[in-house]
Amino acid sequence: MTQAATLNDPAAACADTLPAGAPAVRLQSVSKWFDTRGKEPLTVLQNVSIDVPEQSVVALVGASGCGKSTILNIMSGLLTPDRGCVFIHGTAAADYKAWRSVGYMFQEDRLLPWRTALDNTAFGLEAETLPRRERNDRAMAALELVGLAPFASAFPHELSGGMRSRVALARSLVTRPTLLLMDEPFSKLDPMIRSQMHDELLRIKSMMDMTIVFVTHDVEEAVVLADQVVLLMPRPGRVRSVMPVPLARPRDPNSQVVSDEVRRLRPLI
Repeated sequence: MTQAATLNDPAAACADTLPAGAPAVRLQSVSKWFDTRGKEPLTVLQNVSIDVPEQSVVALVGASGCGKSTILNIMSGLLTPDRGCVFIHGTAAADYKAWRSVGYMFQEDRLLPWRTALDNTAFGLEAETLPRRERNDRAMAALELVGLAPFASAFPHELSGGMRSRVALARSLVTRPTLLLMDEPFSKLDPMIRSQMHDELLRIKSMMDMTIVFVTHDVEEAVVLADQVVLLMPRPGRVRSVMPVPLARPRDPNSQVVSDEVRRLRPLI
């Protein structure tokens, strides 16, 4: 099969649905490449297969350029794979219409500077045909969830870095997603604030019964948050291994068991 193959290629046809009990996300032999101004296409992902169990937390880890963010973009529907199949909650992504069940928190908070925290949060609902009052009510509920309701009228420049991250998280949650994708969302926060955000994220996950997939370069962050770590090889990105994190919650980043698990995983990563 040549690189001209696509999801429509009969040889790579995807089923419409998976059997009951399917994972929240399944990537099946997914490959992705990009044009490079007349040169050979740049293959970013090659035959990547990943299962993300329902209501689990999965970390994608690997060297820069191994395709971690590309995987998130494919899971979110922002990119289409050039080969392979993607299933969201058991339904083929090519036919999957309910993208509102997927939330995405980017590495940059991407808050609009002319909008208040409330209006930035409500932005995630503007594609839906909801009355403005309902959008605002849901945005306020999302801000309450992340502990920022008292700052609903504040503008981004009036908020600290941690508070801006909370607004970005609220915006990702306002659509009430069942799958939350996060691309190094806490990498620019200082360690104390990052630890607080980890606790908040896990608290909110337990309340909303979400599945979470996140990208990180931080092994400790992966150990503290994830049920399993997917290690990707350098470009073209391929799955090197899937490693469970066999620790009970809550996980204190300063505890001996977390330190031991970080030491165990770091040489593999």
